[in-house]
Amino acid sequence: MNKDKGRRAAAMLVATAVFFMAVYCTLSRVSSSLIDRESFCMAAAGLAMPVSDYGGANREQTAELIKNTAAKKSGSSQTQAGAEDEIEKKAEKAADNDEKEDESKKEGKQETEPAPVKEYGGEAYPVIETQYGEAGEITIKNTTDFEIDVAEELSSPLGFEVEDTDEPQVLIVHTHTTEAYLQRDEGVYYSEYTGRSTDDSENITSAGQAMADSLSKNGIKALHSSVHHDDPSYNGSYDRSAQTIYDYLEKYPSIKVVIDFHRDSIGYGGEDGKMKPTFEVDGKKAAQIMIMSGYDPSGEYDFAHWEENLRLALRIQNRAEQMYPGMTRPLYFGDFAYNMNINSGSLLIEVGTEVNTLDEARYTGELLGNVLAKVLKDEM
Repeated sequence: MNKDKGRRAAAMLVATAVFFMAVYCTLSRVSSSLIDRESFCMAAAGLAMPVSDYGGANREQTAELIKNTAAKKSGSSQTQAGAEDEIEKKAEKAADNDEKEDESKKEGKQETEPAPVKEYGGEAYPVIETQYGEAGEITIKNTTDFEIDVAEELSSPLGFEVEDTDEPQVLIVHTHTTEAYLQRDEGVYYSEYTGRSTDDSENITSAGQAMADSLSKNGIKALHSSVHHDDPSYNGSYDRSAQTIYDYLEKYPSIKVVIDFHRDSIGYGGEDGKMKPTFEVDGKKAAQIMIMSGYDPSGEYDFAHWEENLRLALRIQNRAEQMYPGMTRPLYFGDFAYNMNINSGSLLIEVGTEVNTLDEARYTGELLGNVLAKVLKDEM
């Protein structure tokens, strides 16, 4: 009896020790990622709208890039060291520029002061640059049971008629207006950078304005709303942007196309890095786009014209790859609406990710304006 009691007591002590050790190990592993401000912000953002599934149709490509990056860096210390070396080089270059600027002032030359650049602190994490899709080809991520006949859809009616008019025919809005970009390309981003900004010179509205200006230059009058629908809260963003769209359509019944411009996020973050999708036009980098088009076979979203929207999406994808090969990531066709049920020319377009630069996003806005203008003029 005494031996049995002793064995049971010893077993209980071992089990208790193992339990507390497991709890300690678990907490030590997850605490940093759960409390990390950036991870919290990105997780909250992910609850508010569909993200691109870490590369969407190119999940394997994304995973391979992340794996290769992890293998090359052989630990976070090396990544940090590389980032510090890069920063040191940039600091030396900046010092050289300062000396040249001082010499220019002595010689009486007038120099234009550069705009201030916001600095971020914390750990330096890798930015992994890549290009999704097949340049020059239409690629599609179809998560529905609808089989897309691309040739047939490209030749079928859009559901609206484009007019040769001075009245506005395109509206650009931003449901998540505070989605922001890096201000410069350093090959890294910092843990204190949240990818959010209420400053319209740093967020998606800047790219939206570039697109509106480009459309107007091409003879298609466009209106651009910079109303903040996600500030101060993400909750209700789509309801508020829907009201903005309805207000514009009531005031300007000539509007045929509504583009909800967003900025995406791809990658796990931290030491695994974030993905930066780019392509080049005339030797200049731009952010790749992902067009989203919804599907409603059951009528759940009151979205009867979903197929007409898909036709517009395919026309834009097709023309973009003809004009600027590599511009588009796979078109995302899925069971959702996200205000695309409001009219027959509505699409959601993601422009790059939070680790693309603002210049890259603005350049994309300009190029996309050229593309959409060509698509609409083809319908006149």
